Amino acid sequence: MTRPYYPVYFDLRDRPVLVIGGGRLALEKVEGLLAAEACVTVVAPALSRALRSLADEGRIAHIAKEYERGDMRGMTIVMAACEDASSNRELQDDARALGVPLNAADDPGHCDFILPAVVRRPPLTLAISTGGGSPAVARRVREELTDYLDADTSSMAELVAEVRADLRRLHAFRAIPSEAWQSAMDGQVRILLAQRRRGQAKALLLARLGAPIRATDEAS
Repeated sequence: MTRPYYPVYFDLRDRPVLVIGGGRLALEKVEGLLAAEACVTVVAPALSRALRSLADEGRIAHIAKEYERGDMRGMTIVMAACEDASSNRELQDDARALGVPLNAADDPGHCDFILPAVVRRPPLTLAISTGGGSPAVARRVREELTDYLDADTSSMAELVAEVRADLRRLHAFRAIPSEAWQSAMDGQVRILLAQRRRGQAKALLLARLGAPIRATDEAS
C-alpha cells in the first residue's frame, strides 16, 4: 500500500547529516548527500574502501562504533543504511523522539521520508516516486525522462530563472499570472534558444510577458 507523501526538496548545504552504516548502501546515500553539499557524518564500526577514502580525504567524518541511542541528536536528517535492517524500528523510534526525519534504505515502513528516483538536467531536477510501492517503475520513468530532456530544456529553465530574477528586481513578478508564463514559452522562444540566439529569445519572452525590460541580442 502506497502512502500520500508530501514531495519536498531539502536544502542541505552545510547542514549536519548522519548516515548509519559503512557498506554499499551507505556509500550510495553519502554520494547523494555530498552532491547536495551536506556535512556528512558516518557512524559504523568499519567503512568500505570507498567510504574510507572519503574519510581520509576529509570529505566525511567517521565515528567508528555501532550506533547508540541519541547519536542522531542535532542532525538535520538521518539515513539508516545498514546491511541488516533489523534495527530500523529502534532507529525510527529514536528519530521521532528527537524530531529528526529518518530514511531507512529499502524499508519504507520505517521511513519518515523516502528518496525518489531523480533526473538531473541542471538547473532542472525532477523527482519521481510511486509512494514506495514500485521503485522499479520510478526508475523506468526516470530513464524515459532522461532520454526526453535535452540541452534546450535546460536552456529554457535557465532563461526563465533569469527573467524571473529581472522581474523581481523591478517588482513586476507578481503581476504576471501563471497562464501568461505558459503561453509565453511557446515554440518560437524554443527555436531561438536552439539557434543559440539567447538574447532574442529573452527579448521575445519578455515582450510576451508585457515586462518593462529591454534585452539585447547577445548572440548576434
